[in-house]
Amino acid sequence: MSVTELQELVRFLEDRFACAQACTECARACALRASLADIDGPEDQQLIRRKGILCTEVCDATCRLLAEQVTQSEDTMRSQVEWCRTVCLETAHVFDLVPDSEGSAQVCRDCARACTEFLARLR
Repeated sequence: MSVTELQELVRFLEDRFACAQACTECARACALRASLADIDGPEDQQLIRRKGILCTEVCDATCRLLAEQVTQSEDTMRSQVEWCRTVCLETAHVFDLVPDSEGSAQVCRDCARACTEFLARLR
């Protein structure tokens, strides 16, 4: 393995880890935001809760996939990470509509950005 190939591998693993870490942080923030939403509240509260739960589950699954020691196919990783990025951006948009959700929305955007950076390594 050449130095360039080794550097590319290290960068790939760093981006993979950064994406997994961002997914974990996003899952935590979305779970908290979902738990604060009133289950029997108005429609916007129900939407926040549903999106928060979905984002938590998708981010958690993405983190687990990226953290596995077994080598995953690039197609599998790409599909999961693209889905995660899409859900995070949708969730950030929903959180933007609610007062006091700016922090959660930003965590979702940060996760989407980490997903985008990792996807650039897969292409």
